[in-house]
Amino acid sequence: MSNTYTQISIQVVFAVKHRNALIKPSFKEDLQKYIAGILKNQNQKLLAINSMPDHIHIFFGMSPETKLSYLIRDIKSDSSTFVNENKLSKYKFHWQEGYGAFSYSRSQRDAVIKYIMNQEKHHSKKTFREEYVEFLKKHDISYNDKYLFEFFE
Repeated sequence: MSNTYTQISIQVVFAVKHRNALIKPSFKEDLQKYIAGILKNQNQKLLAINSMPDHIHIFFGMSPETKLSYLIRDIKSDSSTFVNENKLSKYKFHWQEGYGAFSYSRSQRDAVIKYIMNQEKHHSKKTFREEYVEFLKKHDISYNDKYLFEFFE
């Protein structure tokens, strides 16, 4: 009997609506744990997660049965509900439409994990927009500035 073997590593990046800095240190860890639970419940393997006040990076091993757009929809919807129902933000919390998803080989995992866990350091040198456009270019993804996240820098 044959089996199916896969190794699919995906980094997803998405922003808080209007790029508001709503992810506060007081609930950042709870939000990240909640998202980790969503991934676990959908049979995904979390590799790294880290958020800045206005965006989040999630790196995970993706199950081949998963439809990425549905998974991201669930993460965004469920985590927004979690923040709002628990009144973790004094403002209404929503994620922006859209996301970036980038695939990596197994040999790149450690570097991606290190990059995600050092977000504070990276953003002391470059903005989220600069970082995101760099990802798009590095992965040879055609884009139109008009359709990027709403950036208010």
